[in-house]
Amino acid sequence: MNLPILAVLLLSLPTLALSAPPASFSAAKRIAEAQVYYDHSGTFYCGCDYSFEHGPDLASCGYEVRKQPKRAARIEWEHVMPAYDFGRSLQCWQDGGRDNCRATDAAFRQAEADLHNLVPTIGEVNGDRSNMRFAMAVSSDAYQYGQCQAKVDFSERAFEPPANVRGDVARTYWYMRDTHGVTISRQQQQLFEAWARQDPVDAWEIERNRRIANIQGNGNRYVSDETVPHQPVVPTAPAATDTPFNCSTRKTCGAMTSCGEALFHLRQCGNTRLDGDGDGTPCEAICR
Repeated sequence: MNLPILAVLLLSLPTLALSAPPASFSAAKRIAEAQVYYDHSGTFYCGCDYSFEHGPDLASCGYEVRKQPKRAARIEWEHVMPAYDFGRSLQCWQDGGRDNCRATDAAFRQAEADLHNLVPTIGEVNGDRSNMRFAMAVSSDAYQYGQCQAKVDFSERAFEPPANVRGDVARTYWYMRDTHGVTISRQQQQLFEAWARQDPVDAWEIERNRRIANIQGNGNRYVSDETVPHQPVVPTAPAATDTPFNCSTRKTCGAMTSCGEALFHLRQCGNTRLDGDGDGTPCEAICR
């Protein structure tokens, strides 16, 4: 073999070896916290400020507890596509449910630990949603969590996500369908197509996809073309010549000193609340 080509192949081996899906759901949660969401503040459905140590700041997003204050006070990792959806057709599920699949089926464990399907949510919302299908919750019994736009409809077994993450839901479902062989009904497919048009890919979704691709070695092609690990994931201290901005403090538009700082917090820190209309321009009073 040509020596220069061999050298390139050998140098690429350590990078490729570092990219592998988490071995379990427990490992995936630790990895997601440390390497994907380490600088991102905003729960998936409600956009509440949060920390993994102290839980969500419910007042920051006007969240109103429905019934479970203890669970509402903690952050949980939700499967956007529930384990029930990707597990119920497996023999292991029919023989003993989720615990049996986790213990005996490697394909189930891989799907359960897939980082593309995991998002941090308020525990009560995660519990209420359970394995309900995504749909528009239109009945009079539907409950909305205060200013958080998510709705749960127990009578119809339906959960309606806020408009700003409906596209994220659709693209996650399509990824899980393609990657793990899960069937999506025609009705849900039509709904997801509409949601994806209404809520296009945003900057944080692209950055999240990049980070996960670096860890797992595969991206969600419905978000962006991220298939090969190519950049370090774990944050490093900025060099002296780097930007003076940082993600350690989550700021509002009123606290920004310039449009450049607002753009940094939107694009690098994933603070999507700065871009209320989702057009890619944050803090439009200063970024005109």
